[in-house]
Amino acid sequence: MLQIDFQLCPEDLQKKLELFWELSAEKIKRIDRNYDASNGSPVFTVEGKYATRGWTEWTQGFQFGSSILQFDATGDQYFLESGKKATLEKMAPHLSHTGVHDHGFNNLSTYGNLLRLMNEGKIPFNEWEKNFYELALKISGAVQAGRWTKTTDGGFIYSFNGPHSLFVDTLRSCRILIASHRLGHVLQGENDKKISLLERAIQHISATAKYSVFYGEGRDQYDVWGRTAHESIFNVNDGNFRCPNSQQGYSGFSTWTRGLAWAMLGFAEELEAFQQFTAEELKPFGGEQPLTEMMLRAARATCDFYIENTPTDGIPYWDTGAPNLHRLGDYLQKPADPYNDWEPIDSSAAAIGAQGLLRLGKFLKEKEEQESGSKYWQAGLTVMNSLLDYPYMSTNPRHQGLILHSIYHQPNGWDHVPAKQKIACGESSMWGDYHAREAALYLQRIIHNKPYLTFWG
Repeated sequence: MLQIDFQLCPEDLQKKLELFWELSAEKIKRIDRNYDASNGSPVFTVEGKYATRGWTEWTQGFQFGSSILQFDATGDQYFLESGKKATLEKMAPHLSHTGVHDHGFNNLSTYGNLLRLMNEGKIPFNEWEKNFYELALKISGAVQAGRWTKTTDGGFIYSFNGPHSLFVDTLRSCRILIASHRLGHVLQGENDKKISLLERAIQHISATAKYSVFYGEGRDQYDVWGRTAHESIFNVNDGNFRCPNSQQGYSGFSTWTRGLAWAMLGFAEELEAFQQFTAEELKPFGGEQPLTEMMLRAARATCDFYIENTPTDGIPYWDTGAPNLHRLGDYLQKPADPYNDWEPIDSSAAAIGAQGLLRLGKFLKEKEEQESGSKYWQAGLTVMNSLLDYPYMSTNPRHQGLILHSIYHQPNGWDHVPAKQKIACGESSMWGDYHAREAALYLQRIIHNKPYLTFWG
């Protein structure tokens, strides 16, 4: 299990963060110069160069959002202008895309970050530019909310697999509904019926907490505290839950660790967001206390599972039920080995999960739960300390990736296996690099007493 360093402070990572942003700048500029955009959005690296592969253009916002985060961290105007220009020229189709569950990924990473920077005074105020960003987020939230399946106890935003499919990763994407609602927007349906985006966000969060997360209550033979299913399957004729499933994990009865990480971060971040609503605003949707308790239980469970089922350095293997993990011996009692012969690790899950641990820890400490809050906070710092070091941070100037040893789709065999290696390793992903930047910015702001990093600004 993760060996939490309780002596580590954010300031201890300052030197590593400085190197991280230097390397990050080089990587972004190398992609800007050399990537052929006519191939589609960059997804993951093959022999150190970004390539495209996948179902949708779900990583484009991470590409341009990385430039915006780089500006936020360093003040270098090149990255602001690059990110703004690409957002204006390339991101509009993502606002009206009715075929995906990824609005919160693509559009909050671009339009959302730019609006946040303007609200924080980090870029000059311009009323029409601000209106442009706000309109984009309003529309994106409503379009995402329209991708809706009713269930016997509410509903959810369905995945690109179809109306029967609830993905655990959509939990973080549904932040776009919260952002749109905060800007005063609604979804309008037949006969101009006004549909609350906050209500749909709450129903989706509740469905994810109930069906995607397990709590050791005997739902099936593999029900343990904090395990997650990548996909939950519903009968669309009557709205009943049918079974767990997985698209990118090993099975519906094991835990794909990147899906686990999306849940960790999603619940922690939405706990923070809901503190911005009054009790009166939340009363029609179940009330402040029950909603907080539901999200907090899911956040604790998933973070606990991560801590218990991750090697000592905090970098997980791609699935906790991967079939050849037993060949690695007592792998949870030693650091992860990205160059082993049997199962890949997934550093992108660590980049996402670290921020979830940090946010949950801070939330609990502010609620005067010092002991449990400190556990999660220090766990997050421990994971970041590993990610920002060898063999994960990419120092090779010819490699376009920033964080090494990320996995996209192990079951499909999409990831590159280098010569003389038996498993995929040594490569990066656009989502892994983006979320490493986001977590690094989160810590940097805390170190320098800057405004706390939130998606709503």
